[in-house]
Amino acid sequence: MRNFIKQKNNSIHDLFKEVSKSDDFYQFSTKNLNESPIYFSYYKSLIDEKKIHHHLLPYIQSAEEVFTELTDVMNTIPIEDREITSDAKVFINKLTKGYIFIHLTKTPEKGILVNLSNGMKGYRDFNNAEHEYSVIGPNVGFVEDLDTNLSLLRRQITSEDLVFKEITKGSLSNTRVMIGYIDGITNPQHIQTMKQRLEDLDMDVIFDSSILDQIISDNAKTPFPLFMSTERLDRTIYMLLLGQVIVISDGSPYVIAGPTSIFNFFISPEDYYSPWSVGSFFRLIRFIGVLFSILATPIYVAVLTHHYAIIPEDLLTPLIMSRANVPFPPLLEALFLEITIELLREAGGRLPTKVGQTLGIVGGIVIGQAAVQAALTSNILLIIVALSALASFTTPIFKMSNTIRILRFPLILLAAIWGGFGVTLGLTFILCHLIRLKSLGMPYLAPLYPFRYRDLNDSFIRSSLSVTTKRFTFFRPLKLHRYNVKKHKDIEDDYNNE
Repeated sequence: MRNFIKQKNNSIHDLFKEVSKSDDFYQFSTKNLNESPIYFSYYKSLIDEKKIHHHLLPYIQSAEEVFTELTDVMNTIPIEDREITSDAKVFINKLTKGYIFIHLTKTPEKGILVNLSNGMKGYRDFNNAEHEYSVIGPNVGFVEDLDTNLSLLRRQITSEDLVFKEITKGSLSNTRVMIGYIDGITNPQHIQTMKQRLEDLDMDVIFDSSILDQIISDNAKTPFPLFMSTERLDRTIYMLLLGQVIVISDGSPYVIAGPTSIFNFFISPEDYYSPWSVGSFFRLIRFIGVLFSILATPIYVAVLTHHYAIIPEDLLTPLIMSRANVPFPPLLEALFLEITIELLREAGGRLPTKVGQTLGIVGGIVIGQAAVQAALTSNILLIIVALSALASFTTPIFKMSNTIRILRFPLILLAAIWGGFGVTLGLTFILCHLIRLKSLGMPYLAPLYPFRYRDLNDSFIRSSLSVTTKRFTFFRPLKLHRYNVKKHKDIEDDYNNE
């Protein structure tokens, strides 16, 4: 695998070959007094192009002297933050922070770096992540403007290895779509597969990245999301560093990424901002919540319909009393409550924020209490359904939360028909379906299928950072190691040796 990892470049000329791979890297030239051209190079997403046309080009083009040296050009530029450099490290560091590089034909190995950064001032006023809120850590989210989103990523990953490839899709909309990845980490096969699927796409208008998600997925009939969809900047950076390919669409505040595993949908950025024991606890809570949300109501229906004998004697009396006046079988009772909860959730999501919150809380209490008093349902089932709905909200990704909500209904029907066997049959069908699913050609159940023991340290639980130094092998990254953690004993030995 090491043979595929590219060597770092030592000169500005070599770096130009790397940065020019990205489609958001722009180059143009102009002339002074009809002499040799002057070249300008920059990342468009980081530069305020108005400054180029108002504060840079007019002074260079109207100069009355012939530029033979870089100092002549620099003395003409009326911008204070500028410098001449031939250092490749300084070049790439400044270029990825919003500087423009100017050089002459005679001096390609050195040039002038001028600060024309757009600054991104005030961007925190309008791009908070609202649907993936995190108590700990940054809450920076994407917006509908593609260049702004690229600028956010460029300012966090200041490396020439971050590459964007642009594709224009939509015969009527001509929407700009960017494929992003980190060169030297992401497997080229994943990049090519994503690029090929997008190029084969033929649509009139691309409304949102979710449209791309559905069309380019490996299986369009599954209710499970096969691509990660996120509005958070930190989650997107994490996915890039793991070796995933991202897709950003102009006009959409969401980024989709693949390949992905089902476990990625239950990972929250908070897991890594907290100690590993705390992060592991809350991640386990999410998995338990998902199982409870899917199975609680079907098990209730199965037990009361087919398996009375397994009910403990101490619980039998409260169950009989709660259902004494209910005229409906457990199936209709459960479906009535589940559909009521879904109606409240949908209505609350469509109304304005304050009205929606009031409807969800007050409506749930009033309707639930009224349903119990009217003998339409039992109070025990009301508690179970309410806890199931609450447990479904523990999933960090909204699309996976919707899938969990849907899975309950076929399991409830199977439980009413065949009892516990029906629930087992439904779970078996779901498991077989998950085993067959693939995301960008990668098994969806990895690292459980195919089994990868080492990758389990960041799946059900979040292990210590000293253990998770390597990327997931099922993503097939070109570079396996992410970082090196020096043990406390090694640091103490180094101190003693000094």
